[in-house]
Amino acid sequence: MHADEALAVLDQLLSHYPLSNLQEIVFSQVWEGKTYAEIADGCGYEHSYIRDVGFRLWQTLSKALGQKISKSNIRAVVRRYARSHPNIGPLTQGLDLATAAVALELEFPDGPVPLHSKFYIERPPIEAQTLASVVKPGSLIRLKAPCQMGKTSLLRRLLAHAQSQKITSVTLSFHRTDRSIYASLDRFLRWFCANISYQLRIAANLDTYWNLDIGSKISCTAYLEDYVLNQIDGGVVIALDEVNELFQYPEISSEFLPLLRSWYEDGREFATWQRIRWVLAHSTDVYVPLQLNQSPFNVGLAVKLPPFSFEQVQELARRHSLTWAEGERGRAKLLPLLSMISYRPSLVRLALYFLARADISLEQLIEEAPTQSGLYSSHLRELLAALSPYRDLQVAFGNVIRASESVELEPITAYRLESLGLINLNKNRATPSCELYRQYFLNFLPNSQPAADV
Repeated sequence: MHADEALAVLDQLLSHYPLSNLQEIVFSQVWEGKTYAEIADGCGYEHSYIRDVGFRLWQTLSKALGQKISKSNIRAVVRRYARSHPNIGPLTQGLDLATAAVALELEFPDGPVPLHSKFYIERPPIEAQTLASVVKPGSLIRLKAPCQMGKTSLLRRLLAHAQSQKITSVTLSFHRTDRSIYASLDRFLRWFCANISYQLRIAANLDTYWNLDIGSKISCTAYLEDYVLNQIDGGVVIALDEVNELFQYPEISSEFLPLLRSWYEDGREFATWQRIRWVLAHSTDVYVPLQLNQSPFNVGLAVKLPPFSFEQVQELARRHSLTWAEGERGRAKLLPLLSMISYRPSLVRLALYFLARADISLEQLIEEAPTQSGLYSSHLRELLAALSPYRDLQVAFGNVIRASESVELEPITAYRLESLGLINLNKNRATPSCELYRQYFLNFLPNSQPAADV
């Protein structure tokens, strides 16, 4: 059985939760005997990320097949399944031809939108501005948006554009960093340099440049300037994703962020540092006390990713072949859904995907959206799980969703809730980011003040 045949079996097995493009790549290449490291090198992702994608894929298949699935047994299990289900038909079985043709073209909205996907919706002038900036020597771009608003989709397009201009790229995702890395500034900066070297396929030579007598920050600077930049031709984009993860380690962020600002300022004067283009992606504003001239969050090109406009939603619906969403009549049909989910890109994409598959009616989707059995149930449960260990966040968000007007929040609490995408902030005053979250969490969260610690 070839990989394509095995994927056809999975299409039937996971008909309601189809694989993403990256999951298909990982499955196919594992089927062909490749390691995660080889897949990561071929796709341009970090090894740990590909390993995580594989782990989640085997978990999904384990639930679907009712037995433990891993890299080592996937071929045997899928072959046995195919033999025991000889009547497995094509993916279009049971669908009318028009719906089937649409279904074959759809992409399950799981994670970033693939680079060449027709379902990526631009939000002018953001793409034009950022694509122009990322190739400028010494530039810095700051992408700010809550989770699932499209930061990573845009970030990957910036990196692909840079690579098309012969500019190398490096991506460091702080949410995938081991907690032990944050034990000290020295360890963090060594991790930072080692990862850049690894992605640029340069032998790490840290000990030659690391000198505790002159300090970690100067050692790190010397390593980048005198070693890394001298090992590569042309420029490099260094993209730092989920920078807000650093904010919970003030002893690290209060040192690293001013250092990053100093490297950017060196790029305005020195040709060596002009070879680096920086891209910072973060979910919320920084709540680490920094002097104005030390923060990298008030320089460069600032981009705040907005929700979709109604016209952008209609365009995405058109690409899903949802002709009923066109024109004023389509507007009237879509508005109740969009009012519920506040035009948030990931929530819009998920709704249009299932509507295009004809798995659910628009009326049923809206009615069930804020419930445990609705289309967004997995997403809502993930948010509930993120809040569950923190009584203070539960109480604060409970107060926000029950209030008739905006609620003033303590800055760190506001930062943590905004990072999750649960609130919108106007200064320190918060409102729920969408009606979906308000309705769902009304059934779960307290609105009284937390008990004092004893």
